[in-house]
Amino acid sequence: MAKVTFLNPAFFWLFLLIPIAIAWVFWKRNQESATLKISSLQGFKGSNSFMAKLKPVLNVMRLLALSSLIVAMARPRTVDVSNKTKTTKGIDIVMAVDVSGSMLAKDLKPNRMEALKRVAADFVEERPNDRIGLVVYASEAYTKTPVTSDKAVILEAIKSIKYDNVLQDGTGIGMGLATAVNRLKDSKAKSKVIILLTDGVNNAGFIEPETASDIARQYGIKVYTIGIGTNGMAEFPYAIAPNGQFLFRMMQVEIDDQLLKSIARKTEGKYFRATSNNKLAEIYESINKLETTEIKELRFYDYDEKYRPFVWFAGFLLLLEIGLRNTVYRSFI
Repeated sequence: MAKVTFLNPAFFWLFLLIPIAIAWVFWKRNQESATLKISSLQGFKGSNSFMAKLKPVLNVMRLLALSSLIVAMARPRTVDVSNKTKTTKGIDIVMAVDVSGSMLAKDLKPNRMEALKRVAADFVEERPNDRIGLVVYASEAYTKTPVTSDKAVILEAIKSIKYDNVLQDGTGIGMGLATAVNRLKDSKAKSKVIILLTDGVNNAGFIEPETASDIARQYGIKVYTIGIGTNGMAEFPYAIAPNGQFLFRMMQVEIDDQLLKSIARKTEGKYFRATSNNKLAEIYESINKLETTEIKELRFYDYDEKYRPFVWFAGFLLLLEIGLRNTVYRSFI
């Protein structure tokens, strides 16, 4: 009965009449049979008939029937609620990720690239109603995954991000941003967003970041920029040992904050600086809250009325009481 609700719970106030009905029965019980005044009872044999002792049960049956009717009028029922959501206005998002060698720096744990992959995957899973694409860049850029609603594809693409020799090393911020813009320029979504992440300064590519940000603004694309890296010194890869392992040494962290701020300001986005794993996670959470999708929720209610058994029970008791009063207990009236 934990899931049972009542449509008309106000009818439960009628239970206050039950004590009044009980008092009325006790007050009127001596008037139910005819009385005869005589001087002595010595000529009458006492009767301890079992049926006579059961006669008060008729009043109990009537009170139970009244209680059952009160519960029935309160309309007990269970409800099965099912929801159906429909995205009314979605958002298209492209994540442009720097995959240059400096992303292997160990100021974030275990390194910048792995920390980013974990947070980006969580971000994708929290955007079930939006389409997301992935662009990777170093000195050049390419689309790893076009804008799609298939989250499994995006998650697998993020998982496979790594530093390799496919792209020439360097940091072409303009190349990454322009490639991301190209993926969104024809989008019909309510909002178009690029999340651009880098850990360095623009030192490669043939497209200037300012030019790419101007194009993004023309297409109404908002750019959130993230500079990843601690303040001061960090362990950077500087060479590859004969066994194929990277060699690290402490180097100064260089991030073009002014450029990233300019891109964000020009496109009505926002600039963030991720100096730790927790800060990076907080940044993606902030973007997740800033860019919300309008969702229309349809809720369906399937009610199962439970009052009928109470009505049948009350009717059965009343019919039984009336039948007993007019048959077995007729002589007592």
